[in-house]
Amino acid sequence: MTNLVQNLEQCWYISPPWGQRIPPLLVSLLERVYVKRVKAFGYCCGVEWSPQGWKYEINTCNDNISVWGSELIGTGNLRSPLALAQPSLPQEKPVFRLGELVEFRFHGDGPPIRIVQGIQLINDCWFYSIEWMSPAISERGDEVFTSRDSIARVSDYDLERVRL
Repeated sequence: MTNLVQNLEQCWYISPPWGQRIPPLLVSLLERVYVKRVKAFGYCCGVEWSPQGWKYEINTCNDNISVWGSELIGTGNLRSPLALAQPSLPQEKPVFRLGELVEFRFHGDGPPIRIVQGIQLINDCWFYSIEWMSPAISERGDEVFTSRDSIARVSDYDLERVRL
């Protein structure tokens, strides 16, 4: 007999939370943007999927703020990753991209394949948001409970490219 819970978990980890097609980003990583709420310019240093859509992490004057796309005006000007990093720490482009299937090295008992749901620049290093824990299902099976703690930010060391 097939283990239905294991099949559900495997499908959960590789099913894009945004549906079949990844919605386009309003601004690119490292793009200079204007944040309407704080009336300031900054650079997009991260993006992560949420049930409401893409949430952007913007670095403004050495402070990071999270905003929705409706709060941003993109300029189309990209900042070189080298300009963001300290001179002694050259910064490269992210190794993985949004929506890419990756193998999570530290997957525990669950299936190893995950989908990249976010990318963020933290301390001059790229981190990737993946789901590390599947949702809980109610006793009757009529509700699914997800937790914000189910998303982990991991480095490219923790992930491997899936060979299809």
